[in-house]
Amino acid sequence: MFLHSIRRRLQLLGEKLPWYQRNISKYNTHYDNCDKTSLLMQLCADRYYISPEAFHTRNCTYGPLGTELKKNITKQWTSAIRTRAYVFGITTSVQSRMCEESVKVVNVSALQEILNQDSLTKKEACQKIQMLMKDCMSVRTSLLQGALQQYIKVLELVNRTLPFGLAEIGLCHHSDSQLRHLSCCSSEVTESSLVWFCSPRTSSQWMDYWAHQRLQWWRKFALGPSDFSMCNVVDEELKEGTSHGVKVLYKFPWGSETLETLWSLGDTLLLKTHQGTCTKLQCKDGRKSVVPHVISVSANVDRGILAYLFNSLQLLRKTDSKQKLHQKMVLKLHPTLTPVKVALDMGRGFSSELRQVCEGLFKEFLEAGISTWPGYLDTSLSMENLHTKYDEMGVLFTVMVSESTLKSGLLLVRNRDTTIRETMHISEIKCFLLKYISASENF
Repeated sequence: MFLHSIRRRLQLLGEKLPWYQRNISKYNTHYDNCDKTSLLMQLCADRYYISPEAFHTRNCTYGPLGTELKKNITKQWTSAIRTRAYVFGITTSVQSRMCEESVKVVNVSALQEILNQDSLTKKEACQKIQMLMKDCMSVRTSLLQGALQQYIKVLELVNRTLPFGLAEIGLCHHSDSQLRHLSCCSSEVTESSLVWFCSPRTSSQWMDYWAHQRLQWWRKFALGPSDFSMCNVVDEELKEGTSHGVKVLYKFPWGSETLETLWSLGDTLLLKTHQGTCTKLQCKDGRKSVVPHVISVSANVDRGILAYLFNSLQLLRKTDSKQKLHQKMVLKLHPTLTPVKVALDMGRGFSSELRQVCEGLFKEFLEAGISTWPGYLDTSLSMENLHTKYDEMGVLFTVMVSESTLKSGLLLVRNRDTTIRETMHISEIKCFLLKYISASENF
C-alpha cells in the first residue's frame, strides 16, 4: 500500500505540481500591519541570502544561499533563451571605449591631489582634470554594445542567415540617475542580455514573440504570477532609433519596478557601430540582402532575485504547544530556484551509526546533483526550531534519519509547502527527489 502511494504521488508530479500556484490562500494568511520589506530583509540577512552590509551600503552582496539562488536564476534564464536555434553565448569586456553611455572610473586620490594644488589656476586645474578623465577607464552600462561589435564575426557561423541571437550575462555599472528606491540595488548590477538579429519584415513579430516569452518565463517560477506584468514604453522614454519598447514589471510593496526591458532598435545602432561597412552587415532574407533589425532584451538579475524573494515570502499564523499565536515566515521559492532542495538531519540515538547513514545519503544526493544542507552536523536545535530555520531558508524537503532507519530503512520526510511528514524507504528517497525536481522544471 505504501509503495502504491509513492508511485501514485510520483505519477501526479509527472503531470503537474498539485501544490504549486493552487490553494495559495490556504497557506497565505498575511498580517495586515506587518512590514513585509523589513521582514524579508532581516530574513535574507539571517539566512545568508543577502549579507548585512547590503542594508547600509549601495553594494548588493550575496551570502551562500543568495549566490546559489542567483546561479539557479541565471541558469534558467540561459536555458530559456538558448531554446531557440542559433542563439550563441558570448563574453565581452567590462571595459568600454566606444559606448557613449559608459561610466568613468576615476582615481579619487589623483583627483584629490589636483584639487589640493593651490598654486594651480582654475584653467590649469581644469586641464589636469580633463587629462585625468581622458586616461580613466570606461566601464559599460549595458551588454548591448558588446554584442553589436561581435555581430560581423558571428555572420560566418550562421552563413549570413537570419534570425540569430547573441546572449550574455555580466556586470554592468549604472549611474546614480539609474538607481531607485532600494538600498541593496547597487551601481554594479548583473545584467542578462539577448540581442536578436532578424529581417526588417519580421521584426515586429519577433518583438511580440520575445515579449510574450519573457513575461511567461518570469511568471513560470512565481508563487503569485499576477504580481508580474507587462507594459509598453511611453514615447517620451524611447531611445534614439527605437521604434518600440516593452517592460516586464514586478509589483513591489513600494510600487512597480522594471525587471526586463525589450527594445525594437531597427538598424540604426548596428550601422552606427560598424560605420562604412554596410555591405558587410547584410544577411540573406529570401532572395534579398538586407541589414538586419535588432531587438534587445535585457534584464536586471539582481532586481529579479529580489522580486522572487518578495513573491515567495509567506507570512503565516502558527500556534505553539502552549496555544500562543506566532507569526511564521516561509520562503516558498520555486523548487527549481530554491538554493537547498534537501536538509539532512538525524534524530537522537546511536549517533555514530546515524551519522554514517547521513554521510552516505549526503554523498549520494550531491553526486546526483541535489543540493543538500548537512543539518546532521549540528544537533543542538529542536525539531520545531529546525523546521522554522529550514522554512526561512526555503529548503524544500527535510529528511530525518532515526533509529527506525537503522532497523527498517524508513526515513521521515517533511514537505516545506504542505508541512506533511511521511515515511519513505531509504532506497526510494533519491529517485523521489529527482523526479519531484524534474517535474517542477517542466511545470
